[in-house]
Amino acid sequence: MDVNEVLLPGVGLRYEFTNQDGDRIGVVARRTGEFELVVYGSEDPDQGRSMLRLNREEADTLAEILGAPRIAERFADLTKEVPGLSAGQTGVRAGSPYVDRPLGHTRARSRTGASIVAIVRGEDVIASPTPDEVLRAGDVLVVIGTRSGIAGVEKIIRG
Repeated sequence: MDVNEVLLPGVGLRYEFTNQDGDRIGVVARRTGEFELVVYGSEDPDQGRSMLRLNREEADTLAEILGAPRIAERFADLTKEVPGLSAGQTGVRAGSPYVDRPLGHTRARSRTGASIVAIVRGEDVIASPTPDEVLRAGDVLVVIGTRSGIAGVEKIIRG
């Protein structure tokens, strides 16, 4: 899909694309940090109807909501393309020996061959976490590897 970027002097940037129904959709990223979702009518391509205004936090939340299923789909697609590769999740419970310790202390990849590719913490997603990322009770680890590797990571985290 083509996304056009247009500088709006004194305002910010407008990103626009045409959806499958032929509607032109625009996102105005204002210099103030606010965002506006706009739909352009076919009768006047320069006249947009404001559909939604979001502050930075609201825009981040919406992006996470819209992006999370896409991330899951991409992992699912990847595992279909590579025989023997699976995606899984494991929770970090309060009793885990790794709560409040860096991810690297688990040595999960070297011990199981499976990789922790993301940490879901509440509404936040930490993609490609570093070994220094401290695990918290309630975190959900997204793991890619063989089924036995994923099970091994779960066993390690459980303690």
